[in-house]
Amino acid sequence: MAENMFLFWGSGSIPCWKPMIVLEEKGFGGYKNKLITFSNKEHKGEDVLKLNPRGQVPTFKDGDIVVNESNAICEYLECTYTDKGTQLIPTDKAKRARVLQRMHEAAANMQQKLVLDLLYYFFQTKEEDRKEASYEEVAKKVEAAKEELDRWEAYLGETKAFVAGPDFSMADVWFYPFIAFSVRMGLELEKFPNMKAYYDKVTARPSVQKSWPPHWKEEPAKFSPFKGRI
Repeated sequence: MAENMFLFWGSGSIPCWKPMIVLEEKGFGGYKNKLITFSNKEHKGEDVLKLNPRGQVPTFKDGDIVVNESNAICEYLECTYTDKGTQLIPTDKAKRARVLQRMHEAAANMQQKLVLDLLYYFFQTKEEDRKEASYEEVAKKVEAAKEELDRWEAYLGETKAFVAGPDFSMADVWFYPFIAFSVRMGLELEKFPNMKAYYDKVTARPSVQKSWPPHWKEEPAKFSPFKGRI
């Protein structure tokens, strides 16, 4: 089956990483793929645009079926290949409800509070402009991010394992890359002991190791906006 699959992806992209973890968890390692370079705008190349008019990655093909958007690819793979590899969305109603809740909670809140509100602020705001910004403005973004992390720290304190219970699930696929990316951006997990144990455990999973962003292995982050702030 993997030989009929093709993924366009970018290294270090949270949206790309999520379906890559799912592909490995479902036993589809060895799928065909192309690593694109964002700096060269390869995601706007003809080979991507003919499948994804938005010119975005991940862009995925399974035979003649094209699925774009990170979360859609994840759900397509689980729904289509439920009997393969790791079951990422449980069939039990109560367990399924918890996994779905955590999936969408992570997608909405981690994306907004850590990436869009805080991280992009440091990426997109010049240093001189940041110096002119009010202390309250930056502090409010930092506090919102910390409150969100505290919430997940509490969840992990309850489960003592993964974000939706004792088993690795799609909720972890959607949550973990945000934490790994934040760690690369300087997040100090010693302040979040439950999350630190979780991070170490999930990082060691074969699916995560096989899909680890290659440039993260080759070079340290050039910018650590979270260090000393959260």
